[in-house]
Amino acid sequence: MIWKSVSLMTAVDLLIIAATIYALWRSRLIGRHSGPLASRIGQQLIALGLLAVGLFYFADLLAMHVLGAITSTQEAMEFMGLLHRNVSWLVFLIALIAISAGFIMILRELRRREVRLRRLVDSNIIGVFIWGPDSQIVDANEAFLRIVGYGRDDVASGRLRWRELSPPEWRDADDRREAELKASGTVHPYEKECFHKCGRRVPVLVGASTFEREHDEGVAFVLDLTERKAAEAAALDSERRYREVEVQLAHANRVATMGQLSASISHEVNQPIAATVTDAHAALRWLNMQPPVLEEAQQALDRIMKNGSRACDIIGRIHALVKKAPARKDGVEINEAIREVIALTRREVVKNGISVRTQLAEGLPLIQSDRVQLQQVVLNLIINAVEAMSALSEGPRELVISSNISEADGVSVAVRDSGPGLSAASLEHVFEAFYTTKLDGLGMGLSICRSIIETHGGRLWATESEPRGAAFVFTLPAQPERTP
Repeated sequence: MIWKSVSLMTAVDLLIIAATIYALWRSRLIGRHSGPLASRIGQQLIALGLLAVGLFYFADLLAMHVLGAITSTQEAMEFMGLLHRNVSWLVFLIALIAISAGFIMILRELRRREVRLRRLVDSNIIGVFIWGPDSQIVDANEAFLRIVGYGRDDVASGRLRWRELSPPEWRDADDRREAELKASGTVHPYEKECFHKCGRRVPVLVGASTFEREHDEGVAFVLDLTERKAAEAAALDSERRYREVEVQLAHANRVATMGQLSASISHEVNQPIAATVTDAHAALRWLNMQPPVLEEAQQALDRIMKNGSRACDIIGRIHALVKKAPARKDGVEINEAIREVIALTRREVVKNGISVRTQLAEGLPLIQSDRVQLQQVVLNLIINAVEAMSALSEGPRELVISSNISEADGVSVAVRDSGPGLSAASLEHVFEAFYTTKLDGLGMGLSICRSIIETHGGRLWATESEPRGAAFVFTLPAQPERTP
């Protein structure tokens, strides 16, 4: 029965049925396309037209079976022929209108997309080129040609190849990107260099994608990074010069602070020297006696050695703080560094009637720091506290220096005084450059101290101290443990 009904169908009918089956096989076009609305509607219209034809012939075959069961084959064939002559043209007309409208909408959408893409490429905001087999560049926009210094004639000649524009040391990276491109069809943006026609190297950012089903053809974008690299180099140079100025300021601050302590330091140095001279005279007297008193002379010589070592230690600390040397970060034991600064300032503290109390926690971890810069911070804070308390007419003058474990497993150091304290305005601005409450101050000491601490990854702040005075606290991270 079915084969007899096929005789009613023309060759065109069979082609339409084949197209309908193909449309139904590609049914994912309907409702699954994420493109513009016009494109989706066009695809649905085409599928609808083809589906109408398919349903018509399906109904035709179904009717042949039904009619064949209730009437003779001849009558069924005559009825179906009448149906084809009077109804099929209407079905085909509806299908033709739907398919034509769908194709028109899709073509318009494709044209709009092509115009947008062409406008993007021709806008020359970014370099774009299309490559073919053997990395041959078959098309490129003006932006890309400006980056590599070639012209349209070079592209038209077919001799311009992307791989040949890469410096030799980038070939291995290009091979890896090409393998990634073949595997996934896309290469995420990465930085590299390419040759300009004149021979210089141009830093670029490159991304690429292959065309569908064509792994040896695709499109790539190229962004010139020359200006960005120049800006980065300028920023690094500016950062380097800023650090140099910062080191010079820190050194000048240390020298100025040591100048303030010159009288106290000279006294600290004179004490062991004077003791050395006294012990030397005593040793000579004991040796010149008849008989020589060697035991007493030996004790005098031992004292000379100790006082000489003490003088050397003082001078060494002063030299370390005054000399100008590049910053270096080593593992520093914070309590030892604090004690050395306290020894340097002992005379100044005593002269101003100030008592010093230390609360240095044991077992603190080493901190990664420049020892001289760290001692400069402690020295500045102690001198500021001494100057604040020297103006007191009454009340105790007490300086408390403490160290402890910080919350972040680092080290915290606090310098507290019993001076007049800081006002709310001073607390807000005390670390700003050139801000000072002293008549003869420059306002750079605390600003430099904060910069040093922040450079070491820590924090420095000021608070009020109880029952009076001010407290300056800084934290520093511990030295990272070295893995064996």
